[in-house]
Amino acid sequence: MTIAQDDIEKIAELARIRISGEEIGEVTQRITEILQMVDTLQAADTSNVEPMANPLDATQQLRADEVTELNRRDDFLAIAPAVEDGLFLVPRVIE
Repeated sequence: MTIAQDDIEKIAELARIRISGEEIGEVTQRITEILQMVDTLQAADTSNVEPMANPLDATQQLRADEVTELNRRDDFLAIAPAVEDGLFLVPRVIE
């Protein structure tokens, strides 16, 4: 697949990217090469390949779920300006 220089200029304008007149030819050539590489990748037969979530087949190492902080709920409720049934009361912002 090739892309025309006019298309690059339109895309640059839509993306609000300034490309000078000297650079437009090089940018067009580089994008054409990228699109050719994508075409090559799309031509590969992947019908017998299962999708992967991770190409390295790695798993996430998780830390142990341990409580590290003390329960200070009562301390915080004691200094709150307004509390009802163990809940903080806040001013209404939506009518």
